[in-house]
Amino acid sequence: MPTVLLLHGAGDQAEHFIRAWESFAREKKIVLIAPQLPRDLKFEPDAPKVYRCLIEDAGKAANMDSHRLYLFGHSMGGYLAYDGALLDSEYFAAAAIHAMGIDDDYVAIIGHATRKIPIAIYMGTKDQMVSLTQVRKTEALLRKAGFPLHYQEMPEHDHNYYDLADVINRDAWHFLEGYRTP
Repeated sequence: MPTVLLLHGAGDQAEHFIRAWESFAREKKIVLIAPQLPRDLKFEPDAPKVYRCLIEDAGKAANMDSHRLYLFGHSMGGYLAYDGALLDSEYFAAAAIHAMGIDDDYVAIIGHATRKIPIAIYMGTKDQMVSLTQVRKTEALLRKAGFPLHYQEMPEHDHNYYDLADVINRDAWHFLEGYRTP
């Protein structure tokens, strides 16, 4: 079965984040993995290795398709999803990110991708936590570098993923399910 690694935002809990996906995942037969993420910068360099361990461990209990492993992150989890997608682009088939761009001082991460991994980005026009300008810059940088992108700005939407979780999840899944790793 396809698998989505769910990466929650800072201050959120994995159990809340997975609940936003549960009924949809049952309907579509998707394996969900939602780790409780630390709010510690020291975690970031190890994050892609931790993701592999989590997925391999979950694979002992679920029948997962290794060519259909996806990332979905919100806010801080979106930042970590960029890490997973761009630093381990051969492992993940695609990524979807809500409310996060790549910081100016971290754009070199784009050059680390060995594969032009497809990425969907969802951003509210009224986000009070993340700069819309920065997310637009991220979109432009990824497009210029040749990454397949699905970019959606949501008018009047703020940083609260849960307000539009059903809409975002369905659209993200529609994007993600079309990709497999070679």
